[in-house]
Amino acid sequence: MKAVVLRDYGGPDKLTYEEWPDPVAGGGQVLVRVSAAGVNPIDYKLRSGAMKAIMPLNFPAILGYDFSGVVRVVAPDVRDFAPGDKVFGRSASAYAQLVAADVVGIAKLPEKLALVDAAALPVISNTGEQLITKGTKIQHGQTVVITGALGAVGRTAVWIARKAGAVVIAAVRGSQVKAAAALEANDVISLDTPATLEKLGFIDAVADTVGGKVGEMMIGKVKPGGVFATVVGSPANAHLNPTVNVVMVQSAPDAASIRAIGEDVAAGRLVIPVDRMLPLAEAASAHAAAEKGGIGKVLLIA
Repeated sequence: MKAVVLRDYGGPDKLTYEEWPDPVAGGGQVLVRVSAAGVNPIDYKLRSGAMKAIMPLNFPAILGYDFSGVVRVVAPDVRDFAPGDKVFGRSASAYAQLVAADVVGIAKLPEKLALVDAAALPVISNTGEQLITKGTKIQHGQTVVITGALGAVGRTAVWIARKAGAVVIAAVRGSQVKAAAALEANDVISLDTPATLEKLGFIDAVADTVGGKVGEMMIGKVKPGGVFATVVGSPANAHLNPTVNVVMVQSAPDAASIRAIGEDVAAGRLVIPVDRMLPLAEAASAHAAAEKGGIGKVLLIA
């Protein structure tokens, strides 16, 4: 098969398109012919070496965690999938034409969801959903601020919090306030307008997808005993807010959640924008575009 291979840490140019041995489906796995793979921030952080202290790579490596495709081979112990099934899900080494995926992280494709588009959903589905359900644990009627609400994870978190009956405040850059109205949150606030933030009273929880100065600013808005849940790291000033429960969320594969979000997208209830689709061979260009930020999901067509 063809795959995108990384042999050393560095820039996008370190990604090379080359021949690679076909994977084999082991116990609890299916072999999938990949239609598309999604590009996520974790991919270029791993490639650059930014994550090597906590997630070192063994070279040569194949990046990628999101994929969609068609099942080719099913391991003998797998009962719920068959060759020919259209699926989408999470698996390591997704930047390839074939992937051997654990069934705990894959779901069958909803009828009205395009196979290629589905590759944008698995990681952000689990991350956004778990940021709310396992991170903030927000309840009906409670108030949650979701930072970076127009990002793919943020959009998912807004949707999940709305379904839980929470009062949802979407926090975005000032230039994004108008666009954020489409999220149908209870309110939208500008993260770079101090007067707006000063008027924000104490809230039950923050679901943070931005980090840095934004996280440091928003943790001070959480009421005593409230929760600051994050997928990007604890704020540097967390120690100055000892009454706030800081919860780090690292998403885990959950096929049921992936399928549920896929159904919501297929029905038009949730929109996850796809900015561009590039051939698998152009993974370097895809990484360069994604790292600049400010765009929707980037997909690699295998």
